[in-house]
Amino acid sequence: MTTDNRLIVCPHCRAINRVQTGREAEATCGKCRDKVFDDQPLELVGSTFDRHIAKSQVPTLVDFYSPTCGPCLMMGPQFADAAKTLFPKFRLAKMDTSAEQSIAARYGIQAVPTLILFKNGQEIARQSGAMNARDIAAWAKQYV
Repeated sequence: MTTDNRLIVCPHCRAINRVQTGREAEATCGKCRDKVFDDQPLELVGSTFDRHIAKSQVPTLVDFYSPTCGPCLMMGPQFADAAKTLFPKFRLAKMDTSAEQSIAARYGIQAVPTLILFKNGQEIARQSGAMNARDIAAWAKQYV
């Protein structure tokens, strides 16, 4: 009997955990014993971005935003609501482009907010402009 597992990076200690598919909501980290996955957007920084994108087998939707951008601020609560809708099929994360300019440049972010959907370390879709929670969820689901 084979069990379908996928790798998920712990948001607290960055350990890579093998989690049985369908059990993501209750999984705890084997290293720090904290929850591995929840329904809230994860704030990524330069030192955590690459590990979460490259090592996690859960599709990751990243909101590239700026804290001084009006549409970004309006979309923030919508993105958090979309995280609840998409959990546990997707991990949602945020990346402050003004604080992490090198990562924004690497992905050619020219406008904020920009959503990029990553799967197995690769960009699979991109969308610029503010959206509501329903549209964010529908957009992400069409690619996975």
